[in-house]
Amino acid sequence: MTEVLELAKRLMAAESVTPATGSVFDRMEAMLAPLGFEVHRFTRGEGAPGTPEAPVENLFAIRRGPEGSKHFAFAGHLDVVPPGGGWASDAFEPEVRGDLLYGRGAVDMKGSIACMVEAVKHVPQDAGTISFIITGDEEGPALHGTRALIDYMRETGHQPDLCLVGEPTSVNRLGDMMKIGRRGSVNIWLEVEGTQGHVAYPHLAENPIPKLVAMLAELDALVLDEGNDWFQASNLEITDLEVGNPAHNVIPEAAKARISIRFNDEHSGASLSEKVITIAEKHGGKAMPIISGEPFLTPPGTFSDIIARAVKEETGVNPEPSTTGGTSDARFLRAVCPVIEFGLVNATMHKRDEAVAIEDLSTLSRIYTAIAKDALA
Repeated sequence: MTEVLELAKRLMAAESVTPATGSVFDRMEAMLAPLGFEVHRFTRGEGAPGTPEAPVENLFAIRRGPEGSKHFAFAGHLDVVPPGGGWASDAFEPEVRGDLLYGRGAVDMKGSIACMVEAVKHVPQDAGTISFIITGDEEGPALHGTRALIDYMRETGHQPDLCLVGEPTSVNRLGDMMKIGRRGSVNIWLEVEGTQGHVAYPHLAENPIPKLVAMLAELDALVLDEGNDWFQASNLEITDLEVGNPAHNVIPEAAKARISIRFNDEHSGASLSEKVITIAEKHGGKAMPIISGEPFLTPPGTFSDIIARAVKEETGVNPEPSTTGGTSDARFLRAVCPVIEFGLVNATMHKRDEAVAIEDLSTLSRIYTAIAKDALA
């Protein structure tokens, strides 16, 4: 328990608000190199800080097994969301209070990465090849993170057979849920242009607001689907509405809105974008979609059975296979190999005083060891 706790504290003490670079990767490399891993680090992105193109650091580490052996990968991210205010202690000075370790990244997801590092110490090198796929850009735009790592793996021929992402998937206690899939996500910006004018002379102007309201009403009324065996129903939410008109007696020249759709595997980002574009044009507007991820599903089978056995052995719990929640980098890794997410309890992720049970760190590291051994067998 002491060793995995110290690993978690070392990672958490490095300030790595997204996009992460530098010291947190230095610490990760220092943990892996003595364990026989070849560590490769590279940076992508050349934009100014605070922009989607800002530089992002990535790390791929590999410990090669015998020729022809299986390849199992752990994946995760070292970047964290900003801590915000009101913490009982410094967010980047990890502190043990009682049975909990407090600090930003405790569960999302430096704690899980520490468990991965501790786990591989107990997997013999001749069991097979193990790799780490670690990005500094999961909490941000995710443009230059795991996507770039996938390109690197393809270029170097290091594509794993199975991949476990250490996102905090547990809900009420460690081991009660694993994610075998996720819904896709598309955000769409809507705009209707009009003609500015005086409210007393509407015949000389064209008000865009009624058109936008009618557009949003039709979109809000859409029933995309009823869900299916593994996914909840897709949902469309209006997330922003903007006119920016400071005058009470002026018809504005434009009205804007934004919607977000989380969708299951009965749709694609392209098909939903086309549907919204058609409705927007019908009401005299335009739609500009950005697809941030497609839905994916790793059907229950060999990989989920491996995880369930390891969890049951250590906790006595049978993890529920689920596709609920937001997106993760598994949406990209699914293109490489079967991928499942499993990690710590998510109750405090992104909150002030984020914390992990110290006992859970020890238990999760043993679970990860068992998963890796079984996956390589």
